[in-house]
Amino acid sequence: MRTVDYQDNAVRLIDQTALPDEERTIECRTVREVADAIRTMKVRGAPAIGATAAFGMALAAASFAEHGGDDPAAMLHYLAAEGAVLKATRPTAVNLAWAFDRLLDVAIHTGGPDRTASDGAVGGRVARIAAALQAEARRLADEDVAMCRQMGAHGATLVPERANILTHCNTGALATVEYGTALGVVRAAAEAGKQVHVYVDETRPFLQGARLTAWELQRAAIPLTLISDNMAGHFMMRGAVDLVVVGADRIAANGDVANKIGTYTLAVLCKENGLPLYVVAPTSTIDLSLASGLDIPIEERSADEVTHLRGRRIAPEGVNAAHPAFDVTLARYVTAIITEQGVHYPPFEPALRAAVAAADAARRASLPAPEEDTRVRA
Repeated sequence: MRTVDYQDNAVRLIDQTALPDEERTIECRTVREVADAIRTMKVRGAPAIGATAAFGMALAAASFAEHGGDDPAAMLHYLAAEGAVLKATRPTAVNLAWAFDRLLDVAIHTGGPDRTASDGAVGGRVARIAAALQAEARRLADEDVAMCRQMGAHGATLVPERANILTHCNTGALATVEYGTALGVVRAAAEAGKQVHVYVDETRPFLQGARLTAWELQRAAIPLTLISDNMAGHFMMRGAVDLVVVGADRIAANGDVANKIGTYTLAVLCKENGLPLYVVAPTSTIDLSLASGLDIPIEERSADEVTHLRGRRIAPEGVNAAHPAFDVTLARYVTAIITEQGVHYPPFEPALRAAVAAADAARRASLPAPEEDTRVRA
């Protein structure tokens, strides 16, 4: 299944807030609607947010091409403003800003003087930019699927023939475009014939594990046991867990990892119990501009998501609650980081820089050679 797609000038999303009770698809026809879907977690997961932002930029470009005239410079200003709306929705996941920057770069390098198309029609500069952004957004989404399968294949080699794997939050198809990061490793191991069983942390307070990961694993016929977050240590201490795989929303240059709140707790428990902790994320999640995880902005969400459970109050009226959506796991707790470029071990910084460089080189090599310098300047 595709979590996010672009059809008929609309961004189509699986509404993850409705799961597991209802499988519902929503359509976003404006950037504000896309931003609201990200903010309210109708779509979530760093790679999925990145793809959604890319399609949101394509939607903005199509809107300008229809109503804004044929001034490329004005279009760039418009795209930057619409992109700022998207970037403001969730600050921790770096994939969102990465996708925006990638599509804006395409817009800047597309356009130039009108020229005759291959079919004899003359295309305006703005229309050409809009078409290029839609194509780039689709390319980004397709790349995400391919990268997740590569990460799954790399990670599956680390999974024993019979394994009990503990996961946190949701890192499957719903968190990406189609296949999954950490849950993609589980899928790949199962597809390779390994006997895997998954302990699924419920992941309070938003219950992504209980609502989403359990739903995905059940659909994939992969054995699972749902546990509350505070049970993880119990099962580790009794030898019931062989490894822990988690995703990431941002990875600093030194290998510190920001992921769903509760990941740091699992990392400490892994260290105490001698268990490997594997972080699975595409190179687009690596932020080499930040020296350490202490520099990663942590999103603070509404306290109502702690005091209420699916719309029902579970705490006394007037109780104060905190809700940091993510925590930072220091690199010293991470056994390995798995990207589409392979399995990376400490020291992480040189390994991560090499992985990002290799991914950038591969992407540049896959792009068609430009016919001419057609950069648009605002």
